[in-house]
Amino acid sequence: MTEHHRFIREFEWRNQSKQYNILIAEFMLQRTKAEQVEPVYKKFLKQYPYIVTLSKAKLKSVEKYTATLGRHNRAPYFINAAKFVVHNWSGKFPESRDELLKIPGVGNYVAGAIMAVCYNNADYVVDSNIARFINRYNGLTLKGEIRRKKIIIEKSKKLFNVKDQRKFLFALLDFTALICKPINPLCPECPLKKKCKYS
Repeated sequence: MTEHHRFIREFEWRNQSKQYNILIAEFMLQRTKAEQVEPVYKKFLKQYPYIVTLSKAKLKSVEKYTATLGRHNRAPYFINAAKFVVHNWSGKFPESRDELLKIPGVGNYVAGAIMAVCYNNADYVVDSNIARFINRYNGLTLKGEIRRKKIIIEKSKKLFNVKDQRKFLFALLDFTALICKPINPLCPECPLKKKCKYS
């Protein structure tokens, strides 16, 4: 995948490894395009550079940012997550998936992304895009909501058995956004087409 440089995207959060920054990026990226998130993400971190500052934020102030992303009701997630980390762990993020999952608003994907990007120690990372790739590549023909299915998680565990999980995750997300797309995937241009079982 890395040989196709035109399929590599650059975003602000990809140059950062602070757990807080990755958490904010992932919260904003839920059901929102990365290109739309980036300018809002930059402004948000200027106003709330640390988890402690966010934990003390007013709801209406945070809503200005989430409303810009069309996710007005998401504002409490940001503040509640920040308060939880500050109150329970003195502002320091834990280094295990199970502990990260205790943070309000953090699900398996966000926990996995933090583990991969910040610690290089994710046992697996799965969102709907990664699940789609695994499903197609392995010819599983699964339907519906597949990212929590056991076989998808097991395949992801094998996928993320790599030296640099951070780099691999970002490459995989670019690949699923630009080549292995939900609709009209670019199969003729795919560097994995010889081994892929999707048809």
